[in-house]
Amino acid sequence: MSDVKWIKLSVSMFDDEKIRIIESMPEADTILICWVKLLSLAGKTNANGYIFLAENIPYTDDMLATVFNRPLNTVRLALETFHKFGMIEVDQEHYINIKNWGKHQSLDRLDEIREQARIRKRRQREREKQAALNPPQEDGHVTGHENVTDIEEDKELDKEEDKDLKDIKEYSPDKPQDHVPTEIPYQEIVKYLNSKAETQYKYTSKKTKELIHARWKDGFTLDDFKKVIDTKVNQWINDPNMCGYLRPITLFGTKFESYLNERPAQRKGTFKGGSKNGSPKQSNDEDFEYIGL
Repeated sequence: MSDVKWIKLSVSMFDDEKIRIIESMPEADTILICWVKLLSLAGKTNANGYIFLAENIPYTDDMLATVFNRPLNTVRLALETFHKFGMIEVDQEHYINIKNWGKHQSLDRLDEIREQARIRKRRQREREKQAALNPPQEDGHVTGHENVTDIEEDKELDKEEDKDLKDIKEYSPDKPQDHVPTEIPYQEIVKYLNSKAETQYKYTSKKTKELIHARWKDGFTLDDFKKVIDTKVNQWINDPNMCGYLRPITLFGTKFESYLNERPAQRKGTFKGGSKNGSPKQSNDEDFEYIGL
């Protein structure tokens, strides 16, 4: 996934009732600092709003207190407050997720703008290289028409980028977005995972769909998802310490491409299936109002 260098904050953040309630609490300033630090961590992790130290290591209260350089009791109070107000959710495996992260950060549009910027930068380097190889003639006439074409194309990219920036400013979470793929096989992917790992995940789960959408947008296919599932099921299904990680957040997260390129392990014995007790409980899909973004 692309690196995230900044995050969006709403200018009306401190007008929200929940934030105003937090401001009336003891340690209000520290709690709000913890909130901004959580948002920053989510941006650094860049996993659709999930916050973790490593793929299989969620942050504990103690770890966050150290990272935030704040008292442990205050950090715990902050987390309890954010959870109570629906600003975060914590799954059964203790992974923290910022509610509605992708929707309010407009990640799809930002990725498109980054891609356009990369194209423009590449064309600029190509022009500079071409100019060094073919300097202008003494009369100032530029040979060929390639540079003119490149300049015109860059102008078009500039127009598109300006339009995208305008779209982000006018972005509405409830407004259908034309750039979002409409035929992602969420149900087939999750059904395949459930059949192989003997789990009961729902394809309608919002966070599961966000993970699948992110990988699909990266260019991965249905066969890629099935290969990753087959590979990790083959490796982990009979391992009591690992079978609980046969779940969307692990399989479809930031290590997806790495898993895809692993060589399937050869197992002895028959397929027994995973432990249902090791599977994290799915959160509901209730769409809480998001605070601060």
